[in-house]
Amino acid sequence: MYLAVFSVVLGNFSFGYSLVYPSPVQEQIQRSVDPRLRMDMDQYALFGSIYSLGAAAGGLGAMVLNDVIGRKLSIMTSGVPSAVGYMLMGGATDRWMLHMGRFLTGIAGGMTAASIPVYISEISHRSIRGTMGSCPQITAVCGALALYSLGRVLPWRWLAVVGGFPALLMVVLVALMPQSPRRLLSQDEEQRAEAALRWLRGNHYPVMAELRDVQHSVNEQRNVTWKELATPVYYKPIVMAVVMRFLQQLTGITPTLVYLEFIFSKSKIPVDSKVAAVIVGGVRLLSVSMAAILMDKAGRKVLLYASSLLMFVSSLMLTMSFHVTPCLPTPLPDNLTLYTQRVYNSLGAPPETSLPLTLYWLSPIGYAMGWGPITWLLMAEVLPLVARGKASGVCVTVSWLTAFVVTRVYMYLVDTYSLYVPYLCFTVVCVLCLLFTAVCVPETKGRSLEEIENYFRTGRTFTISH
Repeated sequence: MYLAVFSVVLGNFSFGYSLVYPSPVQEQIQRSVDPRLRMDMDQYALFGSIYSLGAAAGGLGAMVLNDVIGRKLSIMTSGVPSAVGYMLMGGATDRWMLHMGRFLTGIAGGMTAASIPVYISEISHRSIRGTMGSCPQITAVCGALALYSLGRVLPWRWLAVVGGFPALLMVVLVALMPQSPRRLLSQDEEQRAEAALRWLRGNHYPVMAELRDVQHSVNEQRNVTWKELATPVYYKPIVMAVVMRFLQQLTGITPTLVYLEFIFSKSKIPVDSKVAAVIVGGVRLLSVSMAAILMDKAGRKVLLYASSLLMFVSSLMLTMSFHVTPCLPTPLPDNLTLYTQRVYNSLGAPPETSLPLTLYWLSPIGYAMGWGPITWLLMAEVLPLVARGKASGVCVTVSWLTAFVVTRVYMYLVDTYSLYVPYLCFTVVCVLCLLFTAVCVPETKGRSLEEIENYFRTGRTFTISH
C-alpha cells in the first residue's frame, strides 16, 4: 500500500513543482534579452494564472475519465500533458509556447488533483486513511520546495527540463500498481479485487471482511437522478466539498505561492527573496508533515480550526503592516525603546521589515496544517460513492476556476492599491473558513467510507460524534 501511495503522489510532486514555477523565473523572463519571450506585468500575470485554467480543464477531464477508465489510468494519462508542457516551456522561442506549456502542466495538475486523493482513499485502511490522505499535500509541498531550491542555481529553461522527470517516473511506477479493489468490484472482477487487496494489505491480513463491506457498498451503487440529487444524502456532501475548495482558494494561497518572490521583493524584507522562498517552502513542509501525524489523532476539525486561526492572524497583521495609517508620533518609554531595538538587532533587521517575513511564515504554516491537506482528504471521504468520480471533478474545476480569478485579480489589486487590499480580503475569508468549519464540516476521523455515507442518509445534525 505504501509503495502504491508513493507511486501516485509523484504526480502531486510534479503538481507542486509546476504550480509555483513562475515564482523563481519571473525576473529572468521579464528581463529576457529575446523580445519574443520578454513579458510585461500583465503578460506575466496571465502566465501565472493560466495554469489554473488548465487545472480546471483537467478536473473536468478527470470527472469523465475517473469513471470510464478508472483512477489508475486517469493518473497515468496525466503524465502526457505534463511532459509535453515542460517540453514546450524548456524549448520556448515565443511567449505562446510558455503560456501553452503552463496551460498543459495545469491540465496535468487538475487531473492528478481529482484522481489521486480518490485512489488513495479507496486503497487505504481506515486506521491510516487520514495520514495517507495527507500524502498528496506533503509531496506537492516537496515539489514546490524543490522548485524554489533549484531556482537559486538553475535558469528557467533547465527548471522546465527537470520538471518533466517526476511525471515520467510516476507513469512507469503506477503502471506496476493494482487498480483499487473498489474499482475492480464495480466491474465484477472479484478475484482481481481480492488479489489487489491482498497485495495492498499483506498476505496475513484477513481481507474477506473488508471485501464484503466494499462489495455491499458497490452493489448499492446506481445511476443517480437529478431528483435524487436534491436529497440530503447527495447534495450535502457535494455542496460541502465544493464550498471547501472554493474557500480554500479564496484564502489566497495560490497567488501567494505563484508570486512568492515578487511579494518578498515588494515587502523589502532583509533576506534575499530566493532564500526567503526556500525558507517558506521548508516551513510548509514541516507544517504539513505535522498535520499528517496529527490528522488521525487530533481529528480533522481541530486542525481546520487551528489552520483558520493562524491564517487569520497572519492575514490581519500583514494587512496592518502593509497599510500604515499616519498618526501623531507618541514617544515610547525608554526601557521599551531599548528592548525593541535589542530584539530587532538580534534579528539583523529593522522592525518594519522583520514583521512581514515572520508573518509570511505563519500563513503557510496555518494553511499546510489544515486547509491544505484536509480539504483534499475530506473531498475523497465525504463525496457519495455513486458520484465520487464526477463530483471530485466538479470540486477540482470549481477550485481552479476560483484560483484563476484570484490569481489574475491579485496582481491588479497589488498594482492599484498595494499589498494591503488583497490581504484584507484574505482576512475576511479566514473568518468565513472558521464559521464554515464550525457549522458544516463533520468529523470523519476513524470512520470508513461506508459509515460516512450512511451518516448522510440520517437526518441528524451535521456532526459525527464519537
